[in-house]
Amino acid sequence: MIREYKTISEVAGPLMLVKNVENVAYDELGVIELPSGEQRSCRVLEINGSNALVQLFESAAGINLAESKVKFLGRGMELAVSYDMLGRVFDGLGRPIDNGPEIIPEKRLDINGLPMNPSARDYPDEFIQTGVSAIDGLNTLVRGQKLPIFSGSGLPHADLAAQIARQSKVLGTDSKFAVVFAAIGITYEEADFFISDFRKTGAIDRTVLFMNLADDPAIERISTPRMALTAAEFLAFEKGMHVLVILTDITNYAEALREVSAARKEVPGRRGYPGYLYTDLATLYERAGRKRDIEGSITMIPILTMPEDDKTHPIPDLTGYITEGQIILSRELYRKGIKPPIDVLPSLSRLKDKGIGRGKTREDHSDVLNQLFAAYARGKEAKELMAILGEAALSDADKFYAKFADEFEKKYVSQGYETNRSIEETLTIGWNLLTLLPKSELKRIRDEYLEKYYPLG
Repeated sequence: MIREYKTISEVAGPLMLVKNVENVAYDELGVIELPSGEQRSCRVLEINGSNALVQLFESAAGINLAESKVKFLGRGMELAVSYDMLGRVFDGLGRPIDNGPEIIPEKRLDINGLPMNPSARDYPDEFIQTGVSAIDGLNTLVRGQKLPIFSGSGLPHADLAAQIARQSKVLGTDSKFAVVFAAIGITYEEADFFISDFRKTGAIDRTVLFMNLADDPAIERISTPRMALTAAEFLAFEKGMHVLVILTDITNYAEALREVSAARKEVPGRRGYPGYLYTDLATLYERAGRKRDIEGSITMIPILTMPEDDKTHPIPDLTGYITEGQIILSRELYRKGIKPPIDVLPSLSRLKDKGIGRGKTREDHSDVLNQLFAAYARGKEAKELMAILGEAALSDADKFYAKFADEFEKKYVSQGYETNRSIEETLTIGWNLLTLLPKSELKRIRDEYLEKYYPLG
């Protein structure tokens, strides 16, 4: 039975205390009815005896403590899901904002999801082609993987996110591919960029967008990624689709967690973030993966801006522990005009070896990848040496490598945000670049592949 209470005793910022409640549970939804008849939503954050601490989804302005009523709904936050969600734009609470009709739900799902049984997980081993050479060729994304992008303030992670969402596909399968895109705490300008880009290219037909803007309440920011992942789980595990989930920006999500934690007067952890930040992020990231005997899967690319470009900041630091690698954007490459400015040396995909090779990409992929990494690393060292001692101090071999590093950045990494390269094109560009080095230097490539592919250069 739904009960109403007129026992609001205190409102402090986004929090409200309701006394003398019965049978109210943590995370339960509620509705506040003002004397004017206006209704506002809230959620239970904490139960202490007969007192309930709730958080408002909207502003607390105008709430009259004596006259306002609170009604608890007996359920947590749910998302109405349907196959018709594809091609639609929702706000951070799952309400349509694209002037389209309401979704007729096939079912309503709790946004907190159900943990995936570890024994039911299937190992990620299928290549996903993003069309971006620095990812496909060197830090390969695998279906079911969690591969975050570490960016910095002002770097073009939005362009890269839109490009990946637009171009990604699973090779060698007829299964349907969908993208669930959640924008967390972004500006109107960024939201307009994503929506118009997806509409212009037609990518929106296979995309579900959740848009949470910077001026929306913090509690909505916490719900947005969970809404997106609930939609992804429905499409993947009930409709058999391969779903790519892109979450941007996780830093805004963590800031909202910190804001709520401070309002609740919890003991802060590192940099003021709550001590449960690791656990909370894990509840999001671990919803990605594959299940045995189920066709669908969820692959996740969380994007976060590192405050002050600091990799040891709690958000990137904890994200790195939970996920399988990271793609790092470089401010130095951005200043050089490299698009996208992916710094391939510190970037890492821990599952790349499982998704490449014969039958997945191409038999020479692993050898070419290792040779390109080694040559670029030595070229960077040669350029640093040249900056200190001058070009005359370099050996002939070092000069080859220094030239290779420059060409590698210009031709392999830099491809713009409109170019969609197949894995064959990416490997061919790699072989062409390796012809800049003497053949005797290609020690990481097997002779059989040198004979077969080197003349392509």
